[in-house]
Amino acid sequence: MKKTLTAIALLLAAPAAHADEKVTIEFAYPYSHLFDVTYEKILPKFNEQFPNIEVKIRATYESYEDGTNTILREAVAGTLPDVTMQGLNRQAILVEKGIAKSLEPFILKEETFEKDGYHDAMLKLGSFNDDIYGLPFSVSLPVGYYNMDVMAKAGITTVADLPKSWDEVVEVCGKLHEAGVRNPMFWGWNITGNWFLQALMWSQDKATMEGNAFQVSSDEGLKSLETMKGIFRGCDMQNIEWKAALASFSAGEIGMMFWSTSALGAVERAKGDFELKTNEYPGIEASGPKGLPAGGNAAMLVSSSEDPKVLNAAWEWLKFITSGEGAADVARTTGYMPPNKAANEVILADFYQQNPNKETAVRQLPLLRDWQAYPGDNGLAITQVIYDGIEGIVTGEFDDMAELQEQLDEEVSDLLPSN
Repeated sequence: MKKTLTAIALLLAAPAAHADEKVTIEFAYPYSHLFDVTYEKILPKFNEQFPNIEVKIRATYESYEDGTNTILREAVAGTLPDVTMQGLNRQAILVEKGIAKSLEPFILKEETFEKDGYHDAMLKLGSFNDDIYGLPFSVSLPVGYYNMDVMAKAGITTVADLPKSWDEVVEVCGKLHEAGVRNPMFWGWNITGNWFLQALMWSQDKATMEGNAFQVSSDEGLKSLETMKGIFRGCDMQNIEWKAALASFSAGEIGMMFWSTSALGAVERAKGDFELKTNEYPGIEASGPKGLPAGGNAAMLVSSSEDPKVLNAAWEWLKFITSGEGAADVARTTGYMPPNKAANEVILADFYQQNPNKETAVRQLPLLRDWQAYPGDNGLAITQVIYDGIEGIVTGEFDDMAELQEQLDEEVSDLLPSN
């Protein structure tokens, strides 16, 4: 009898032990200075809801370009994580090379999953051949950051008086220089993916890429390059690395900084004792930009595992961070906007009224345009060619913008697919 009871007890215990087994998934994301605090908020909530899933976080990527390069290397080495966060403009290459898995099989099993809960433009960037491969996690737009204590030295004391065009920005730089401000402005030319070049192009309602054609060869492209030169020369902008620029602005040393809204949370946590205001991104014309590129990143399933338990666990994590409460923590801890309606309209109903600096990007959502990738296998190389060209404007190496335009067109066209 005793043996029988023992056997029954073991049989009953077996499923319980099996249910308690932990499934471990690996996850990698970029920009630790922006997102560490976000995942510190999200992980405990996920662990409470899914105690049998352990999320092992890998070393963070330095940038979106680094993230894509890392995944490409890991695909060859067979060391891929299960879920990766990739820049919105870097998803295509992982789909084309068969590294990213379609999320459609998982979505179809979800009775309550609604695709229209995500911002359409963001979901579109993660969709290929009518299948979704990336769920948007965070949305950013370029904005102006202003140290109002410094701006007062140029006679600007209210948000209404802040510059609305790049010519006005240069004019303010002159006044700040006269007031003794050594570094009045930083313009984020060195942000990932040539984002600010695309911002100038979209400001004129012109795409940087049309098919496989590089549109910086257009009149709008020349105007973009000339605008950069005018900003850099007119403001005597220092050539500093972007992390140093964020630190310098947070320390109160720069009056105006034009950067992604993504850094707002980090700036607010690090800033000195000064009044910080954000405002809409200036335009080439005083009427403002006609469009702006959507920045941010998306969650992609790149697991090499064939174990359904691992794949389902990775899906639960991917779904959790991009919807509802998980997505809301993006807004609470950074300056990004969650691309999920439930997060924006329900969970964060009063959030933007209480955090007006974070509302600036929300007001610009009607301007949202694609953050374009450069097609083909040389997309990262093209990004570097353009980066080097813009840096040459900053350093003074290039002075003739028509000549630089011709050089960029030639070098980029050589790297693009021929059809």
